[in-house]
Amino acid sequence: MEISYSQCGDYLIPDLILPEAEQQPIGKYGRMRKRYLKDHRPVMYSSLLLSGELHQHLYEIDQACADRIELITQQMKVQEGVTETLKAVDQMEWVRRMNSIQNRAEEIVLSELVYC
Repeated sequence: MEISYSQCGDYLIPDLILPEAEQQPIGKYGRMRKRYLKDHRPVMYSSLLLSGELHQHLYEIDQACADRIELITQQMKVQEGVTETLKAVDQMEWVRRMNSIQNRAEEIVLSELVYC
């Protein structure tokens, strides 16, 4: 393996370049995971960053969170009887229940995938 160096004053500094990777968009949960890693798991964050795997990790976490929230929301809707009929009869009650379900699903996902 050949390493090239650049002269900076009296010092030789290695020219290190991270490999270019395809950049997928990172959503809300990926950004939350990044902040958590920076603040609470700096060694893991640095390791992922230096190996060039950080962006892929954040993208996978974001996708997993979105899929899991959708699954949990659907299951809770069935379990609690939140249907389109309820939406047609009492929209405010439907909105209240859906907001509650979505908030609980997000809390579950955050504790399982983002803040672990």
